[in-house]
Amino acid sequence: MTTDDLRGTPAPERGAPTVAMHTAIHTAIAAASLVVLSACVSTPPPKLPEAPQVPEQQKMAWILQLEDQRLLRLDLPAPPPPPPPVKGKKPAPVVTPPPSSLPDLSVLVRDRDARVRRRAALAIGRVKSKAGVPLLVSALPDTDPDVRAMAAFALGLIGDGSAETELALLLTDTSPLVRGRAAEALGLIGAKGAAPAIGQMVAAYAASAPVAAMQPDDEAGPLAPEVEAFKLGLFALVRLRAYDPIAAAVLAGGQPVTSWWPVAYALQRVEDPRAAPALLQLLGSKGRYTRAFAARGLGAVKDASAIQPLLALVDPAAKAGLELTIAALRALAQLGATEAAAPISRLASTPSMHPNIRLEAVAALGTLGAADGLATVQDLLTDEWPDMRAAALRAAAAIDQESLTAVLAGMEPDGHWRVRAALAETLATFPADLASERLRSMLQDEDKRVIPAVLSSLARLKVSDLRAVLLQRLDDPDFVVRARAARELGTLKPDGGAEALRQAFKTALSDSAYVARTAALEALASYGATEAASTLVQALEDKDWAVRLRAEELLARLEPNSDAARTIAPPPGRPLAPYDDPRLIAPTTSPHVFIETAYGTIEFELAVLDAPQTSRNFMELARRGFFNGLEVHRVVANFVMQDGDPRGDGEGGPGYTIRDELNGRPYLRGTVGMALDEWRDTGGSQFFITHSPQPHLDARYTAFGHVVNGLDVVDRIKPGDVIQRIRVWDGSGWLEAR
Repeated sequence: MTTDDLRGTPAPERGAPTVAMHTAIHTAIAAASLVVLSACVSTPPPKLPEAPQVPEQQKMAWILQLEDQRLLRLDLPAPPPPPPPVKGKKPAPVVTPPPSSLPDLSVLVRDRDARVRRRAALAIGRVKSKAGVPLLVSALPDTDPDVRAMAAFALGLIGDGSAETELALLLTDTSPLVRGRAAEALGLIGAKGAAPAIGQMVAAYAASAPVAAMQPDDEAGPLAPEVEAFKLGLFALVRLRAYDPIAAAVLAGGQPVTSWWPVAYALQRVEDPRAAPALLQLLGSKGRYTRAFAARGLGAVKDASAIQPLLALVDPAAKAGLELTIAALRALAQLGATEAAAPISRLASTPSMHPNIRLEAVAALGTLGAADGLATVQDLLTDEWPDMRAAALRAAAAIDQESLTAVLAGMEPDGHWRVRAALAETLATFPADLASERLRSMLQDEDKRVIPAVLSSLARLKVSDLRAVLLQRLDDPDFVVRARAARELGTLKPDGGAEALRQAFKTALSDSAYVARTAALEALASYGATEAASTLVQALEDKDWAVRLRAEELLARLEPNSDAARTIAPPPGRPLAPYDDPRLIAPTTSPHVFIETAYGTIEFELAVLDAPQTSRNFMELARRGFFNGLEVHRVVANFVMQDGDPRGDGEGGPGYTIRDELNGRPYLRGTVGMALDEWRDTGGSQFFITHSPQPHLDARYTAFGHVVNGLDVVDRIKPGDVIQRIRVWDGSGWLEAR
């Protein structure tokens, strides 16, 4: 489905007036006109009508429109020309109507209503224009702390460092939440110079009673303002990679002042060896999140003293639970703990063990290159689960290529495309003389989802005819195959490649998906501005906003003085729903989504206020039956399960993109988020549900829901499982395919 097929009213073109704007103009123009008229006519000027009061719902509709169209304001129409002169009569004075509230975020962020100001500040952040920075800075002294907090958060979304000084001043605000959001924004903009001040704020709250009262696994809100500020400041320091302020704030005598999981997360994520003693203590504390983060941190800093306590956690008798067992397996693999091969092999070969734990155990054996685990891995090459066979292939190749070569010689091609794609990826690690011919034969695979992996492996092996192979695949009917061929050409940069990529871009203009077009643009950019500029300029008017945005980013890299960012908005096409739809701007209910699986039902509540367009998009796709029967194409244990791809390879979508609606909702266990490509505003249908807190996703991916029932079902989902049906209860009835 293309963007033009979406329901709703057309969005106005850039500069087009809305109904309320037909009577609007700036006050200064009107005042100047009156001064001139008073000097030229003897009669007093006509009385100007009162400026109409704009209802709050209209203001909210404007805010939705502006943020969705990535504009700070809609330009006013030019005033109408004066009537032609009539002989013998003086020209009538031109009277311009008075101004009213405009669809202009610079006006709305100064509205008398704090709710409107707060929402306008968020919209400015979502537009992500540097021109919005001074508007938000002017809102930082607002009398309402919620407005100040949102203005700070929005500055973080824009990511421009020019507001660092003003944000740093808010670290001493009277409101703890404002302090926390200011710290978060400083982390988002990369303000390393502010790290000591953020650390001082975090240290002050670390000693507070509300923080001391937090239990290891506490996550659900509402949290006390001091606790929220402590957490946001800590996560900001992680973004700034500032170990010293973290240690000064949360360690006393080298030991953690609290075992609440954000402390373990921060010490793990910063990856500083000096954190090892504290992480080791946290590993022995209570709480599955705290201990899992500590385990991962010990693996990251390569602390060998952690091997024995980690080994104890992978013993089935320990009953450590999914999160902690997965974290221990990954840490042991990072540590190169070969003595772990035997217990890990037992996990991998135990049919009653959770499938995702077994999958992680096989991956760990491969990372370790554990010869003691080879027999276990080889047995799993014929497992009934395709993802297990794929994992076993990768592990067997990492442990002993020669023995795998012998095994493959006697095996028929696997019946599942994911296993064949895994084989193609694995062959890239073999000597070219052993792997290249088999890979060439795999170019004829009947499932196009295998071909991208084959092309990447041939490129990695640098086969002699790579240029010809890639150029041929630029004409493939499958857009993902074309995209992979383009990317590999961009790396290889052969003679004649730029012209072929320009043609590939033209070929992809008829695709509903943006993938092949942006891949061609990215590859062209690697040839430099001379070869790429004209096509990138053409792409600034693409039918898909995601392509325009990517073209603008690439042009900015090649030509730093480019003003393309000012020309690409508003996005093309119609909105998902009219911007003044009451269900978007003033919903009376929070719809609930029911994901039906073989293990039971996952129920989550949509965040219609924080992410109205994303929620509406999901509801519409569910109503069409888009998700029904789709495989869960990605599960990373103790991280996310991901679905919504009709192709099943992570490259599919609904045929259009939607804009991000980044908000302050944290990624906790059970948060539902919109997946993205490598750049912003590339969401569509792929969504994910987090298994555990993932603060590094905060303010980077649109959070649009939270699981309220069925988290045990989320935990049981494995790659390849099927979503039987998704239904939505919107408060009055079921939205489902019929």
